[in-house]
Amino acid sequence: MLRKIVTALILVPLVVIIVAFAVANRQTVTVSFDPFSATNPAYAATLPLFVVVFVLLIFGVIVGGIAAWLGQRRYRRAARRLDAEARQLHEEMDAMRQRFAASEPAPRASEPNPPLVIPPPIP
Repeated sequence: MLRKIVTALILVPLVVIIVAFAVANRQTVTVSFDPFSATNPAYAATLPLFVVVFVLLIFGVIVGGIAAWLGQRRYRRAARRLDAEARQLHEEMDAMRQRFAASEPAPRASEPNPPLVIPPPIP
């Protein structure tokens, strides 16, 4: 419940800011993808400014996510290696338990453990 409240407290103001930004930046801009000809570009797109900003923001988030994912490669590799090692050790431990459980006779419940005797101190 607390998580939903915190999410709402963050998302509602963020949505208000995004909508206000979109309404305030409705003018169109021409984005040119031809660095050699500014007057007659090979490809140019005329879009509202907020669309250009949102597209670039989404592109930046995707590129940043990919960069972070690639940067964490060694940690994922170490986690896979340690997981495989832990699984192998658990299998070995289960095999040892089965082997020793079969070779040792089970203690009988009717025989009480002998009482512990503390030797007297040596003078």
